[in-house]
Amino acid sequence: MTGPAGPGGTGGALLVVGDVVTDVVARHRGLPVPGTDTAAAIRTVPGGAGANVACWAAHWGLEDVRLLGRVGAESAAWHERELTACGVRARLVVDPDAPTGTVICLVDTDASGERTFLTDSGASLRLGPGDWSPALLDGVARLHLSGYLLFSATGRALVSVAVAAARARAVPVSLDPASAGFLSVLGTERFLTLAEGVDVLLPSRDEACLLTGLSEPEEAAAALSRRVPLVVATQGARGALVAVSGAVRGRVPALPAALRDTTGAGDAFTGAFLAALLSGAGAGADPVAAAREGCRAGALAVGEVGGRPPGSARAG
Repeated sequence: MTGPAGPGGTGGALLVVGDVVTDVVARHRGLPVPGTDTAAAIRTVPGGAGANVACWAAHWGLEDVRLLGRVGAESAAWHERELTACGVRARLVVDPDAPTGTVICLVDTDASGERTFLTDSGASLRLGPGDWSPALLDGVARLHLSGYLLFSATGRALVSVAVAAARARAVPVSLDPASAGFLSVLGTERFLTLAEGVDVLLPSRDEACLLTGLSEPEEAAAALSRRVPLVVATQGARGALVAVSGAVRGRVPALPAALRDTTGAGDAFTGAFLAALLSGAGAGADPVAAAREGCRAGALAVGEVGGRPPGSARAG
């Protein structure tokens, strides 16, 4: 499934390991009023940072995108259908006890589509080493990990096993820190220690600043690239920064966009960026060119409700 703006082509399979959740998106105007009703447009759609990244990578022209995730029995079939419809080969472990994770996305239409998440991670936090097999890397050219894995003990153990297996096969690994709020609880130095062995880090502006203690995004991206070989930091309406070996090497502007919901913008960027890195044509392995593809996908994503590519998500 090739996106209308995607580069096309493929340089190998992408394996994404991460969260698959159900998003309940409530678009409202202004702050909710305590103790009474606030009018909102509410939709239930498939989501999860890991699943969204996989769907955007497939939408952006990558022909072989795979996903490992964990869901509850009550919605496993629905999520598998939605991922398959997006062109993703999903391996969903059905948890016998926990339901699929649910995220309530509050989107303020008076604040440029800015969102607040209420997160019940459910089965996604129970993804662990027992769900991993080295065979998952067969034919894989890149492994991408959702940072949400690092916020549970089982997820951290899985990351350790997966990164070691990838390095043994010389498969590069990328990581999205996922959540500034959860990062502050986990601890920034602990996160960076857990991220050792990762080749590409894809933080948001807030996450980059939090991880370094620096307030200037360019300084933060440059500092992180002394710990991780390649850092690509998204900047929202200011585009993205590409930092290598302690210096910013590229500044990619954002594209004009009609804002409806920023929920999936970062995931769209990551999916298209990874697709471009793996593509045998167009962007190739140039991270600055790949970041341009990411910005194009991000501009498309903010015009959609939910985190999936246009036309892919159906209400559950």
